[in-house]
Amino acid sequence: MPEWLIERGIGETRAALVEDGRIVEARIMLDGVVPAGTVIAAQLTNVGVNGRNAIVRGEDGSEYLLPQAPRGITEGAALNIDITREAIPGNEAWKRPLARMTNASPSSAPDLEGQALPFPSPGKDRLEAAGWSDLLEEAASGLVEFSDGRLRISPTPAMVLIDVDGTLPAEELAIAGARAAGQTIRRLGLAGSIGIDLPTVDGKAARQAAAAAIDAVLPLPFERTAVNGFGFVQIIRPRVRASLVELYSGDRAAAEARDLLRRAASETGARRLVAHPAVIAILETHPSWTNALAAQIGGAITLRADPTLGMRAGYAEPS
Repeated sequence: MPEWLIERGIGETRAALVEDGRIVEARIMLDGVVPAGTVIAAQLTNVGVNGRNAIVRGEDGSEYLLPQAPRGITEGAALNIDITREAIPGNEAWKRPLARMTNASPSSAPDLEGQALPFPSPGKDRLEAAGWSDLLEEAASGLVEFSDGRLRISPTPAMVLIDVDGTLPAEELAIAGARAAGQTIRRLGLAGSIGIDLPTVDGKAARQAAAAAIDAVLPLPFERTAVNGFGFVQIIRPRVRASLVELYSGDRAAAEARDLLRRAASETGARRLVAHPAVIAILETHPSWTNALAAQIGGAITLRADPTLGMRAGYAEPS
């Protein structure tokens, strides 16, 4: 029976839907990001252009984009908004959180239901046992291995592209790659417009089998095209939060810093965190994170930058 495991860590909350001992779907919810489904009080600060892309500001100063500007409301007016998409990491204006005007009263988004895990885990790390580190490696590298093949994930401003490569015969690789792509889309939370480049195969039946493989593993809601003669299929999924791939591609150093804190939380006593200089720079600008870690492990936290380390190679050592 699938079960959501939820771990409230330092700087983020992690959630994984585990089925048969493996993660089939996952989310990372950053502290300070207002969840989709939240209704807040706000003020209209810019009416936009030609009825589009108005900007509102919440009571905490955060800005939200309203793709459809509210009619009959002038700048400075108070209104309530429903958050429809959380912020996407990055500085581009379109990555602001999206919202819509609502008559509903301010309220919190529904909590994700699942089993809350202790952090740090005093015993078996259930997230790690289900493949959490492997999941993060896929998100960071954009590479996903499957039997006799590999997916390469490339986020672009227009869509996420997934290239399928492998050693199987073309028809078998198209079906296996489509299945792996569908599973990966779910597991990493890919959403919006997604393009999958499968091997070119002859015959309509093989293309239909590849499309059916996607349908069998990717839960609704989504829409897709048929697999065309060049092996390309496009999928559209509702986009309400950043995918794990976007969290890493948008701010790799911050994502690695939070993961290092998770791994270090299993230690005891004073520790020195050693990591790539970009990761250490993030930790230096977030003293509340290292203070929280110190409180959990019962010892002071110091930092050391090592430029010879890769971004994912940080570790904790006795200090």
